[in-house]
Amino acid sequence: MSSSLPTSGQLDSRLEERRKKSGRWKLIFLLCTIVSVFFLAALLAGIVNQAFGYVLVQTEEDPASLVPEGHQLEEQDILGLQQILQDRLSRRLYRKLDTELPLVERSKAELLGIIDSEILKPHVVATWSLFESIFFKASIMESAVSDYQGGSLQFRSWVNASLLTNSQSSDPLRSGIRGAILGSLLTILFTILVALPLGVAAAVWLEEYAKDNWLNRMIRTNIYNLAGVPSIIYGMLGLALFVRALAPLTSGAIFGVQAEGTSLDGRTVISASLSLAILVIPIIIINAQEAMRAVPQSLRHSSLALGATKWQTVWHHVLPASADRILTGAVLAISRALGETAPLVVVGASTFLSMDPTGPFSKFTTLPIQIYQWSARPQQEFRNLAAGAIVVLLVLLLSLNASVIYMRTKYSNKKAASQ
Repeated sequence: MSSSLPTSGQLDSRLEERRKKSGRWKLIFLLCTIVSVFFLAALLAGIVNQAFGYVLVQTEEDPASLVPEGHQLEEQDILGLQQILQDRLSRRLYRKLDTELPLVERSKAELLGIIDSEILKPHVVATWSLFESIFFKASIMESAVSDYQGGSLQFRSWVNASLLTNSQSSDPLRSGIRGAILGSLLTILFTILVALPLGVAAAVWLEEYAKDNWLNRMIRTNIYNLAGVPSIIYGMLGLALFVRALAPLTSGAIFGVQAEGTSLDGRTVISASLSLAILVIPIIIINAQEAMRAVPQSLRHSSLALGATKWQTVWHHVLPASADRILTGAVLAISRALGETAPLVVVGASTFLSMDPTGPFSKFTTLPIQIYQWSARPQQEFRNLAAGAIVVLLVLLLSLNASVIYMRTKYSNKKAASQ
């Protein structure tokens, strides 16, 4: 009777074939990783290249004409700056500025800012990328002298304090993202308050309480399908439900707290937050289910064997054991919501807004919306501003993820120490 077991030579041949196949897949994975890192580095390099570089600025009036010959505008004292404003500004504008805050009470920096914006009125003539500014500096300086008479060439970082503190403006030198940052933070705050409790609660019911029948299987399948639906579909749902059908609620009219300048159409922060919450709830549910599924059944059986109820087991054992994974999945979902543009455009985010949002019933814009609006403008300086705003958005996302990683590590270490 012949043996069906492979011979030693056959085993060696099969083992060698498996090693070769493993090596090929290892090489493919390595190449994929290298390509991914290359494209990510190219993306970051392109953003940084646009966010820094030389800028040629011209003013409508020569600063030297405002002060005696041989002096600098910055060398003037407060009285001298006040006199310049009184001589050069129209009476109407002077009275308006003095009524808002008496000029005698303003600091030197504030007076210089008024002179800059109301008298000098600088504007961008040409911009150069960081790559051009480093490798073609001589030709840039020569071009600035020969082609642009009277301009001031300066190396500018479009990621600066004024970008963070100024509101949106038609002047790229004074435009900022303060309103967009506040809008993004408010929108994400209300999204978290709605999506996280609902998502985790739904995951607890589906994983711990729901019976394995056709209805619950269909619910689980639909949740997986909803996680892959394009985000603009959620924007259309938000437009129909929150902006139009529930306009008295989402505009604040029903509570008598409608924000100033907001119409009764429901295009507010709370409508955007609810739309984004619907977008990320399926993702949070799936991640929370997977996190609770990873908790050993022995932990549940031990708790129940000691007389704990089903809810006590879930609350005191299952959720704490899976909290770090749930938190990680929730932050990934919220990070996606922070970078969304399509649903917010449909819901009614403003592309140009000079006011800061003050609450859930305010008009709003967000960082992705403002980046989109600046990128669509033909002027190069607005694309430089968009690159600076992208850097700020990336910093916000990385800070959010880093804080969650820190909290997860701290929680895991505390849990390991208690065990």
